[in-house]
This record gives sequence, C-alpha cells and structure tokens, in this order.
Amino acid sequence: MAEKQTVDVEKKTPAASPPTGIQVIAREFVKDKLAMFSLIFLIVLIGGIYVWSFMIDQTELMKISLRDQMAPPSETYWLGADKGGRDILGQLIIGARNSITIAISVTLITGIIGIAIGLITGYFGGWIDNIFMRIIDFFITIPSLMIIIVFISIVPKYTVVTFVLIMSVFLWVGTARLVRSKALSESRRDYINASKTMGTSDAVIIFKEMMPNLSSILIVEMTLNFAGNVGLETGLSYLGFGLPQSTPSLGTLVAYANDPFILENAWWNWLPASLLILLLMLAINYVGQAIRRSADARQRLG
Repeated sequence: MAEKQTVDVEKKTPAASPPTGIQVIAREFVKDKLAMFSLIFLIVLIGGIYVWSFMIDQTELMKISLRDQMAPPSETYWLGADKGGRDILGQLIIGARNSITIAISVTLITGIIGIAIGLITGYFGGWIDNIFMRIIDFFITIPSLMIIIVFISIVPKYTVVTFVLIMSVFLWVGTARLVRSKALSESRRDYINASKTMGTSDAVIIFKEMMPNLSSILIVEMTLNFAGNVGLETGLSYLGFGLPQSTPSLGTLVAYANDPFILENAWWNWLPASLLILLLMLAINYVGQAIRRSADARQRLG
C-alpha cells in the first residue's frame, strides 16, 4: 500500500523544467561578483550621465572664455578647463552621452539588420543564402574603417545622424555571419520541421520560434558590439574623423594629449576621459564575459 502511494506521488510530481535564458544569465551574475558589480556600475554610470547631461546647456558650455584658459581644477571648474576656457567636466558628461548614444544607436541598427539577414539566410538557405553571402563577403574584403573615414571626409556638414548611418552601413556584417551560422544548424532541428509540417508561416517560425532559442547568443553579440562601437567612435573622434569639433566626444577630449604641453602640464584635459573610457571598456567586457558563459551553459542545457 505504501509503495503504491509513493508511485502515485512520483507520477503527480511534475518534472523540473529547464531554466530559461534569463534565469541562466541571472545565475551566472550571482556567481560572478565582479560581473555583477560591473553591471551595476554601468547602469548607474550611464543613467547618471544621461540625467546630468540634461542639466547642461551645450551652447553655453562650448563658448570660449580666454581668461579661463587651461584653468586647473578648482571650485569653479571641478576638472579644470581646456585651452578655450571651457569646462572639462561638462564636456566629459556631454561627450560621454554622445559617445554612448552613438554606440547604442549603431549597435541597435546593425543588430536589427544583421539578425534579420542572418535568420532569413540561415532558415531558407539555397539561392537566398548564396546572394547574401556574396554581399557579406564583399563587405568583409573591403577595409571598412578606411571607407568610413573616406565617407566622413567627403560628406559636407555631417551630423551625428549621418555619422551613425555611415558606421551602420559597414558594421552589420559580423552579426549577420554569426547569426546565419547558428540559424543554419537551428533550422534542421525537429521542432522547425514539425512547425513546417503543421503549416506555420515562415515569419512565425523565424521570429517567434527560432530567434528566442538564439537569444543568449544574440545578447552576447550585441553586448560585445556595443563595447566595440564605443571604442570605434572614440577612436575616430580622436583621429579627427568622428563628431564635428563643436560637438563634445570622449575621443576629442583624449585628443588633447596630442599636444606635448597639455600632456605634461594639463593632465585634467585628457586624463578623465581616458579613465572613463577604460572603466567603460572593462565593465562592458566583464558583463560580456558573464553573458557568454551564460550562453554556453544554456547551450549545454539545451
């Protein structure tokens, strides 16, 4: 009698469902304290930058004040002033906002294009895959960075929007290739064949069934792309091919170090922006590593 009751209880007890992608990511962050700290740091830092930037008048900030040239840090200028007498702290906040906004915009645009093309080519294969792969191969063979610099140089009076669009045209290829390779293997799974047999539309299969199963990989890719886009924007601005001179950027602040006098005697012009870029890159890298481990764990769990 006792054995029968035990069997009945075991039959009624539902099998433990595998953890979702979000649960695996959360578990990885709880285990990795450095990644958790980096995530909190990024949220607080980016949120604080955006809130603070709304309280700064960029027009007033960029006005030249010759009497405050190269002013060292003080109660008036917490991080000193540049050679035009403009507040470094205000430029740091506005510049960080611009750099992060551009990186987020480029990441979203290239992510949407790359994910859509990768899923479609991986799902359908055949001539559609061949056409897009030849286009992707063409973009890979050209020196994208040099082409971006050329476009920026020949476009008259370019703006932040123009800058974002020029970068986005050339930076979707890597995401498309990665997603396409994952979608090719995913399209051969039994649940995809079952959905096709049941008459489910291709769009539903691609975006409601296949894409959620690739969500961990997509999150990792978007996170790492965001870090890369921050570095690319600041690098181009440092070289003078980024935002216009009238628009603050982290790269333009770091470029002050090109002047030997400023490099040696006015560290407050370039050091804060350099440290902020370093902290951003480290934090994003730690968060990306945690998400990548989560994706690997999720893949092992099926």
